[in-house]
Amino acid sequence: MQTAAALRPCPAHPLLPARPLRVSSSSAAVPARCGAVAARGLGLGARLLPVSPDRERTTGGASQRQVACGAAAGDAAKAGEESGGLLKTLQLGAAFGLWYLFNIYFNIYNKQVLKVFPYPINITLIQFTVGSAVAAFMWATGILKRPKISGAQLFAILPLAVVHTLGNLFTNMSLGKVAVSFTHTIKAMEPFFSVLLSALFLGELPTIWVVLSLLPIVGGVGLASLTEASFNWAGFWSAMASNLTFQSRNVLSKKLMVKKDKEESLDNINLFSIITVMSFFILAPVTFFTEGVKITPTFLQSAGLNVQQVLTRSLLAALCFHAYQQVSYMILAVVSPVTHSVGNCVKRVVVIVTSVLFFKTPVSPINSLGTAIALAGVFAYSQLKRIKPKPKTA
Repeated sequence: MQTAAALRPCPAHPLLPARPLRVSSSSAAVPARCGAVAARGLGLGARLLPVSPDRERTTGGASQRQVACGAAAGDAAKAGEESGGLLKTLQLGAAFGLWYLFNIYFNIYNKQVLKVFPYPINITLIQFTVGSAVAAFMWATGILKRPKISGAQLFAILPLAVVHTLGNLFTNMSLGKVAVSFTHTIKAMEPFFSVLLSALFLGELPTIWVVLSLLPIVGGVGLASLTEASFNWAGFWSAMASNLTFQSRNVLSKKLMVKKDKEESLDNINLFSIITVMSFFILAPVTFFTEGVKITPTFLQSAGLNVQQVLTRSLLAALCFHAYQQVSYMILAVVSPVTHSVGNCVKRVVVIVTSVLFFKTPVSPINSLGTAIALAGVFAYSQLKRIKPKPKTA
């Protein structure tokens, strides 16, 4: 039943005919209609809508708006997360790209210098000198937090620095004797030495799958060695010694680097920087008493070499050497060891291919096959290493 108020014209506009409307019993309907008509008179274009007797519909509309706003906020948050995830992926991809790029340039410049300047101890000392200078600069400027290290920690790090020094020295000796591609093919045998030394000194027995993955690595390196045009025993054994020393460093780091509760733990970049500085002090006297300091303008000029070219390339090689190892440790801090191992395998493929193209290294089909088999074995090893043996039940 309609009320009398619904039939009464608006007092502000007596000439307008009143239209019967369906309204609630509340007397607020009259000022509502009058306000709507007044608004239309002012040109605001407001329209009077019939009032529903069921207020739950209005309340339900508000709830629907709240739900819609919440869903929109959720979609915006999800889009923000996806954008952040994409940015992290792009940053990680850029880090891998820099890792590969610095490694490629290190091998190219290093090989160019070693071909005309056959003094690998001098070259290695230059690399440790530049690396130490970069580390000192980063500590001095605050780019890298200066570590608080105790005498006990330095004593524990010393064996790591010794094998790190030997590993890089043997690598440079091999690069000076054989092709870059062949050195990196031999260095693909690192997993073999890792499994062997871990079993002997840490008691970590590999799974049968890991052992099987070593077969193509050893077989592929052997096949590549038989058909390598630049093969010589000095280069071969130097690369093998590099594998042994680098994997010894990894074993020693697990066995000796026991952190005490009261001592501040070292992050990977600081640890690498400290090892680099210690390697400089280890190798400097060795250089003086063996080869002598040959990397000087006077000696280079007397040897008939381009002084500026040799020194510039030696400096660039040293910078790339330190940069690619720094980036490698940065990547290892944000990805799993297995992902890092796979990335290292891909890096070796990239270095081998680019060095063959740059230096126009003669490669036979059998040599390529052996290299491919060895690298495939390394990739399989990095994947199978995740498989843990099931614990024996009593």
